Amino acid sequence: MITRENIGELAKFESPEGCAVSFYYQFLSPQNRSHREEAILVKDLIRNALLDAERAGRNGCARADLERILDLAEALHGNSGRAKAVFACANQSFWREFDLPPRLYDTRLFINRNFHLRPLTAIADVLPRYAVVLVDKSKARFFTLSMEVLRETEGFVNKIPRRGRSDGFEGYDAGHAERHVDNEAQHHYKLVADHLLDLKQKGGFDKLIIGARDENWGEFEPLLHTYIRPHMIGHFSIDPATASPEQVRESADRLISEFRRNRLDSLMREVVGEAHRNGRGALGIRRVLRSLETGEVQTLLLSKDFAAPAIRCRNCGHVDINEHDRCAVCRGEVQKLSDVTDMLLTAAVRNGIEIVHVPPVEDFAKVGNVAALLRFRADQNTTAKLAG
Repeated sequence: MITRENIGELAKFESPEGCAVSFYYQFLSPQNRSHREEAILVKDLIRNALLDAERAGRNGCARADLERILDLAEALHGNSGRAKAVFACANQSFWREFDLPPRLYDTRLFINRNFHLRPLTAIADVLPRYAVVLVDKSKARFFTLSMEVLRETEGFVNKIPRRGRSDGFEGYDAGHAERHVDNEAQHHYKLVADHLLDLKQKGGFDKLIIGARDENWGEFEPLLHTYIRPHMIGHFSIDPATASPEQVRESADRLISEFRRNRLDSLMREVVGEAHRNGRGALGIRRVLRSLETGEVQTLLLSKDFAAPAIRCRNCGHVDINEHDRCAVCRGEVQKLSDVTDMLLTAAVRNGIEIVHVPPVEDFAKVGNVAALLRFRADQNTTAKLAG
């Protein structure tokens, strides 16, 4: 299972010799039981990678890692339906492998100075850790949903005393017992709400989903802490006592899909609107690169269709989409990038910038398939504006 910390480690890695190997494996339904197609595909990728390294003057670079990846691939046999990613550099004794949701586009191999993170960040929308909690008057069941894997982690039951045989004189005991049951239920709801607050404060989840009967939801919802509410994406109707993991997963997935769709639409409208108002929006690669260098970017939006050549200064790191022999900032030597995407994503991960991958849509293509929501505008942060 991969974490944000793992991705951060990968983003910081650099091989000056250009020997950082990134291998992404997406299983395919085999046409025979020997899985020969997978092995042949990986062998072809490795052979081509070695030829490319030889042409680039890096003969032998990453050979040990490639041979190890080949051995790994021949033993995968579908990897139990999961995708896999391997990041390696034998020169620095670095090897990391992760199982992933089966959402990669295909099996691919890259050798460069940095690890290739685009396929990994393309599934980053499943990285948030969701807490899914089922609750009624006396029961609470806690689940985690991360990387598309649902696990029931804990639960507790509040044993509410049953009402006795007699309601007592003129029903007095019955009313007293019902009030006692209601008080016990409120106490139980409060325990669940406090436990959620404790979990969140300890970093146990990023987003929250609640499942409850409709009549119980109205009793529980007011007790949720104000710190928890912004992290909740919705609730669904279910019987906590009888719900199966499959039912929980289906209901949670439906809410998550709706949440992502609505948030993406909202982000797109906000970025475009802010850009048109000369506010906290940046559209197109030139403007986004400038915002990255000035530390303005809060959220990076990138389409699968985005690609653009650029140059990067080997001395100061300045990136420019205009081709020059020397860096426009420090006059240092520049490196040509056939596609600036990896640099964008690596910079975003290193700086804790949220990455949102946008499906190919015509409106986004019109603004260059790349945009950013900004924390601030550096060119508007003047002393006069601050004083005003």
